[in-house]
Amino acid sequence: MIDPRNVYKHFMTVTRHRRQVRINCFRAGLYFQGLTHDLSKFSPEEFIISCKMYQGTRSPNEAEREDKGFSSAWMHHKGRNKHHFEYWTDYNPVTKKMSPVKMPLRYVCEMFCDRVAASKIYMGENYTDASPLEYFYKGKARRMIHPETSALLEKLLVMLSQKGEDHTFAYIRRLLRKGSY
Repeated sequence: MIDPRNVYKHFMTVTRHRRQVRINCFRAGLYFQGLTHDLSKFSPEEFIISCKMYQGTRSPNEAEREDKGFSSAWMHHKGRNKHHFEYWTDYNPVTKKMSPVKMPLRYVCEMFCDRVAASKIYMGENYTDASPLEYFYKGKARRMIHPETSALLEKLLVMLSQKGEDHTFAYIRRLLRKGSY
């Protein structure tokens, strides 16, 4: 049985997160992505289990992993949302192993917007412009991400921590106009 309070709280967390991502994406010039970001979180495959596992201080996916050994909601989510680097893996025809693929620029920029928003939502008043970078560094060694994608994301996060949002979003808009990284 799902606690109805958790349904409301999870819905509000996702809605606040999507709103913050939308603000960030609009500042970056990614209007369509801002409007459509994370809509799969409202699908039954993601929403129901996330309401069951809701805690408010971290992603419900973590709780589901602890409970089952994997997160079905996350596997559904990452397979439908191109702003997650985990989406961008494929079998390498040479090595015959899973390998990261370089992400298109617009999705790297959306990933940046998503990480900043998630840090703001989960950290609340403890958030600083260095918070998303600190989170990035915590998982860097074990992340399977294309080196160029990782380098760009890190560059944007460092820029945010040192120069702030206005400078970083202006840089992203220029980068998107250029069309490559």
